[in-house]
Amino acid sequence: QAQLVESGGGLVQAGGSLRLSCAASSSIFSSNYMAWYRQAPGKQRELVARFRVDGSTNYADSVKGRFTISRDNAKSTVYLQMNSLKPEDTAVYNCNVHYGGTPLYTWGQGTLVTVSS
Repeated sequence: QAQLVESGGGLVQAGGSLRLSCAASSSIFSSNYMAWYRQAPGKQRELVARFRVDGSTNYADSVKGRFTISRDNAKSTVYLQMNSLKPEDTAVYNCNVHYGGTPLYTWGQGTLVTVSS
């Protein structure tokens, strides 16, 4: 059964760092298109970071230079290292496969990141 489990969120002060983890079932993790999304209160979900088919990465302008997506194939886990956090980064973060412009799988529970000013 395809499954996504996110963890690592929490409360952090502005300027701080967090590392999010996404454990994916093997059928999902084998994808070249793993990605991180977020949804802030009252806003639409947005794509934050993703892997392209060639293994390169792509980031939303709002997080470029601060966030880094990576993966550990041995652990079937995708990470999102978030540095220099800002209050506007406050959101529920989810991982998924981003393919054809859309997420492919049912969302996991997500992990809440709260950045205080």
